[in-house]
Amino acid sequence: MYTSEHTTLTYNRHSPLEPTVASSDLKQDLKGYIDTKLPIVAFNNISGSMAGYQFVKVVVERANNTIHFINNKHYEFHADYIAERILKVDRKVIRDQIDDFNHKVYLSPDREYCLGILSLQKNSRGEQFFALETVEIDNMNSEMLLTFFSTVQNHLDQSLQLLFKPANHDQETLVSEIDHIVLPRIYNHELFASKSFVSLNPGTTQGRLRCINESDYKKLADTIEWYDILVMSRVPDSIPRVAGIINAKHTTPLSHTNVLACGWKIPNAIQIGVLDEIATKSLDGSWVEYQVDNNASKISLTKIAETADPDLEKPTWTVHEIRIEEPETSNTPIVPLDSLRISDCYRYGTKAANLGELHHLLKEGSNRLIGFYRVPRPPRENLLPHIAAFLDSDPSKDLNMAAHKFICKKMRVPRGIAIPFSFQREFLESSPQIQQALGKLKMALELGVKEIDSLCLLIQRLIKKTRLSNKLHDQIDSHIAHYLAGVEKFVVRSSSNAEDLKDFSAAGMYESVNHVTTADRIFKSIKEVWASLISPRSIHLRHQVGISLDDSYMGVIVQEE
Repeated sequence: MYTSEHTTLTYNRHSPLEPTVASSDLKQDLKGYIDTKLPIVAFNNISGSMAGYQFVKVVVERANNTIHFINNKHYEFHADYIAERILKVDRKVIRDQIDDFNHKVYLSPDREYCLGILSLQKNSRGEQFFALETVEIDNMNSEMLLTFFSTVQNHLDQSLQLLFKPANHDQETLVSEIDHIVLPRIYNHELFASKSFVSLNPGTTQGRLRCINESDYKKLADTIEWYDILVMSRVPDSIPRVAGIINAKHTTPLSHTNVLACGWKIPNAIQIGVLDEIATKSLDGSWVEYQVDNNASKISLTKIAETADPDLEKPTWTVHEIRIEEPETSNTPIVPLDSLRISDCYRYGTKAANLGELHHLLKEGSNRLIGFYRVPRPPRENLLPHIAAFLDSDPSKDLNMAAHKFICKKMRVPRGIAIPFSFQREFLESSPQIQQALGKLKMALELGVKEIDSLCLLIQRLIKKTRLSNKLHDQIDSHIAHYLAGVEKFVVRSSSNAEDLKDFSAAGMYESVNHVTTADRIFKSIKEVWASLISPRSIHLRHQVGISLDDSYMGVIVQEE
């Protein structure tokens, strides 16, 4: 019996949705399969696609061990299928009670259903296998999980192995206590490492395909153009802005190169074996259309005619300059982070301003804290009761206040001070050598000469060896002593006005220094952060989008670790 405060739903024993049929008679318009083996042809007919692999939703009725394989074309959610095909009610009845329903099917010890996802995967040898997983919040016990697994296993093509994939840490602990023979398993990191294709950032672009060995990258870096699609075993963080990226070996989705690709809005993917494919098709150096699709099983490379004149067809980012707010660089004081708001980014940098905004949020709260939950998201038409239950609050009361209390319990923003752009400017202007070298660098950028990188490295060395004036040193020292007294370990972080901008990502460009434990090291780290604004890579990337050296400044955050 499924019971809620609104209605009572009684289970009726059903007949199969369709008669059991031979694989040759399978139809694509079935709503699902009940109590019949699911051959691979049937799996393909009813599966959906997500992140490059096929999947089928599964329901097992515990009372009678009846299994349902759901046709993804007809049912987006397990709940919709259970409503219409098992309970024989309109799916809206369940959707209106979705939180109660989810609690019963994922968290209740006496649940009447076990729900999961069955996906078709490939190992590193190209052999197919099935993986079965639950949703992350599911708390099945060992007995329930083993029954669920064996029921699914008994209804699959026996030529393909079935492995269980733990969906959370508790499940990993649970399966570790079960014999591998009884419950064969595969972990998420193993599954990721076995994938031959991973869509990191979807999209489509056209450009010149360039395959470069890691050992040759440094000497060929200057030849990489904005219209190149770069193919490497592992693309280095120092990559210039390009049209697309293809990784021939596995890399983490949170790598700096992928963050850059997301910010640049260029396609990026992992494709094992792509170098062999490119060699077989003689695509290296050719112009291609490159597509990365989340629902595909591999990248798409289609040879096209070479663009007549790349300079005449430059993308938007090479034609329209990135706009930044005019920085304030005079007479700005050092301040504690908790005194800043986002509007202070033009004096202290984006990162410092964002940290100040977090401090303000924890102190004052915000009427936007539950904005996400005010928007209907199927199958829930009203998410407010859901967030109210999560916050253990009355839906009729101020949920923003409850959300604020929750965040204050869970979040902490370390103390710190923000050193403004004006300190960097005063320091740079104190050295005639630095000023002279900066003048040469500006001229080199205008003329596009080869000496740009060597000038950047010269300026960085000058910044690091130039003595900080007593005035700046004492001001920084006194503020650290006042606002960070008792701190033993510090983090010295970059905070530029030329980062986290619309259409411009600075991931990995600027320096931050961790585990700083002495006063001397703090001041050396501050100069290292200032110097990172003049690195060859950051100079080139900003110059490409029209951010001038004159408008680029670096603030510094000194924060407790």
